[in-house]
Amino acid sequence: MILRCQRCGTYIHLPRPVCRACQSLELAPAEVSGRATLYSYTETWKAVHPFYVDRIPYLLATVELAEQPGLMLLSNIAAGVDAAQLSFGMALQVEFEQLSPELTIPVFAPATTSAVTA
Repeated sequence: MILRCQRCGTYIHLPRPVCRACQSLELAPAEVSGRATLYSYTETWKAVHPFYVDRIPYLLATVELAEQPGLMLLSNIAAGVDAAQLSFGMALQVEFEQLSPELTIPVFAPATTSAVTA
């Protein structure tokens, strides 16, 4: 779910109370496809939080969601994906990683052929 203007249809991320395109206050969560393009990534070798100590190295990525040009999201690349498998502009698909019973986060992995055509 990403915040979307109910008046003009613009997706808004990072969330804010006013649409940047039409200044409407009529914003509501809207479902997105989970399809994205890899804009940028980095392989991180330093744990910035104790949670990541056992996960080094891990991949951070900026992805552009398919719903709107420029709709960027900072996320992780799914565990098990190696940096050598990534290339800028490649198709990605969201997966969900459960970190605890109370917390599930979106991560991205290379899209399968069926995910790209869906």
